[in-house]
Amino acid sequence: MAINFDKALGVHQYTLGIRSQRAQVISSNIANADTPHYKARDLDFNKAIQAATSSQNGLSMSGSDVKHFDLTALSEQNYGYRVPNQPDTGDGNTVDIQQEQSEFMQNALEYQMSLGFLDSKFAGLKKALRGD
Repeated sequence: MAINFDKALGVHQYTLGIRSQRAQVISSNIANADTPHYKARDLDFNKAIQAATSSQNGLSMSGSDVKHFDLTALSEQNYGYRVPNQPDTGDGNTVDIQQEQSEFMQNALEYQMSLGFLDSKFAGLKKALRGD
């Protein structure tokens, strides 16, 4: 009997990649906090997770080998620009460093939670395979 990892792991297998990509976007925002005319971006987690879970078998396969992932969940269509919470400082930059740091910490906590969920799922699979 084959193990279906989509059913066994649930949505948590997709959340790690999406949260990792979101951390990169937020880090880029923080790094460009003083860059004139830089527009803060963010990854729409809900759109990305929906794209990942709605395609056949999660992330659809494509490429030169059947084992290559097509990461449509992390495509540019899931990115957007943040609506600034502060007035323009005159340089056209929309990065609010406090908001970005807060978002980064929240994303890091959610990444750790996803790792914990996956760890418990794998522990359960190992226990089932061993017959404990």
